Amino acid sequence: MPAPTPRSDPPRIPKADVTAKTHPFRQAQFLVSANRLAQLPADSGAEVAFAGRSNAGKSSALNAICDQQGLARTSKTPGRTQLLNVFPVGDPARRLVDLPGYGYAKVPEAMRLHWRGVIDEYLRTRASLKGLVLVMDSRHPLKEFDRHMLEFGAASGRACHCLLTKADKLSRSEGLRTLAAVRKELAAFAPDATAQLFSSLARTGLDEARARVAHWLGIGAAPADGGSGARTA
Repeated sequence: MPAPTPRSDPPRIPKADVTAKTHPFRQAQFLVSANRLAQLPADSGAEVAFAGRSNAGKSSALNAICDQQGLARTSKTPGRTQLLNVFPVGDPARRLVDLPGYGYAKVPEAMRLHWRGVIDEYLRTRASLKGLVLVMDSRHPLKEFDRHMLEFGAASGRACHCLLTKADKLSRSEGLRTLAAVRKELAAFAPDATAQLFSSLARTGLDEARARVAHWLGIGAAPADGGSGARTA
C-alpha cells in the first residue's frame, strides 16, 4: 500500500488581503434588523453603512463585497430593505449596516418619512460610523437623495465612497465618461468623497470596494484613490 502523499498546508493569507478567496468579508453574518437606533448594537467599534436609492443595487453590492449571495436580501421589488440590517464581520466590533432603500418604493408617505428620519439620525449621531458607501445606478447618478447624502456627509465629516453600480450596462467608454463626470461634480460639493465603477454581476470593482470598506473597519491598508473601478476579484 503506497504511503499517503503529504498534504501541504495552504499558504497563510494576511488578514488585510481583501482580494483573496479567504478575505475577511466572508465571515460576515446577519445579526439583527432594527426599526429604531435603540435596537442597534452598542455604539462602539467600527461600522460601515450602505445607503442608496431603491433599486440601485445596494443589497447586491453588499453581497458581492462579502462574496455571499444571500447575505443581504435582494428583490426586484424596489424598497424591500425597510430596516437597518446589521452584519458583523468576524468580530462583533466590526459591522456592516444595510440602510433602508429610499426613492422608488411604493410605500405610505408616513413610512417614507420614518425611513428618512432614521437614516438622518443614524448618520448624524452614530459614533461608530467610520464610512458611508453610497450606491448609485451608474446610468442615473447623483439624484436628489444622493446629493443629500453626500452634502450631509461633507458637512458632518463622514467619509463617503460612491459605488456606481450596474456598470456592466455601460460600455467601457461610457463607464469612464460617467466616472469622470461624477468625480468632477463631487469635487464641487463633496470634495473628500471618492467614486468608482462597480458591477455585482460582472464583479467589476470588487477589489477597490473591499479595500475601501476594510480600511474603514480597521482590517486593511488605506486604498489608493483614483482607480477606474475596472479591477475584478
